[in-house]
Amino acid sequence: MGDTAGVLFIGDIIGRPGRMAVKERLHSLIKEYLPDIVIANGENAAGGFGITPDIAEELKALSIDVITSGNHIWDKKEIYESIRADKRLLRPANYPDGSPGAGWTVVACPAGHDIGVLNLSGRVFMEAIDCPFRAASDALKKIKDLAKIVIVDMHAEATSEKAAMAWFLDGQVSAVIGTHTHVQTSDERLLPRGTAFITDAGATGPADGIIGMQREAIIQRFLTQMPARFDVASGRVEIQGVFVSVSARTGMALSIERIRRAV
Repeated sequence: MGDTAGVLFIGDIIGRPGRMAVKERLHSLIKEYLPDIVIANGENAAGGFGITPDIAEELKALSIDVITSGNHIWDKKEIYESIRADKRLLRPANYPDGSPGAGWTVVACPAGHDIGVLNLSGRVFMEAIDCPFRAASDALKKIKDLAKIVIVDMHAEATSEKAAMAWFLDGQVSAVIGTHTHVQTSDERLLPRGTAFITDAGATGPADGIIGMQREAIIQRFLTQMPARFDVASGRVEIQGVFVSVSARTGMALSIERIRRAV
């Protein structure tokens, strides 16, 4: 077991273009960064809304170890039963008791590192589910007995809520990585007690749509305020995310690097 562990996190995978981007570029990123674990947010992998059991298996077959999610995890009804048994497909831990699936997992990596992954969802401008801060504290009481290295996917709309979570967990987890807005931010940094943070890891999929969707329908929605069907955009595609290097001894981050590659 080495002194450091590498975590490759892929930003929100959007529809078929996002899945194709993973298929075409993930292998080269793994070869370049040699991560111990690959995590990806997959809640938009099925047509831009939700994920199916077949798509979850497709992503895992492409060397993704853990799939995190967010508010769209329940969009495809067929995932309800599958998520109960799939320990590598997470829903936010702060969904109320009785929700199917789990909000965290621990992966025993081939290099000997045990890495915990915790999924949370924000509440500002989103569903009024349970408190993510209290859910994080409760989950960490269990995770920290099993893994020193812990990665948090904070799936939230408000940048303030993501930053608040990072500062709340500074020194307790290895990294807090924001997802959901599909716009990669340039504020990656190490907080004073050793937690890596970025407000949003970005998105993997169409780069010229509006947050991955076709532009025309969204523009019309803004102009008319009428309901509209949103479809995944076509055209130029990117894979976005971050790579975090973590001390295996302390569980704290050593560095965080943004990744943004054309496909």
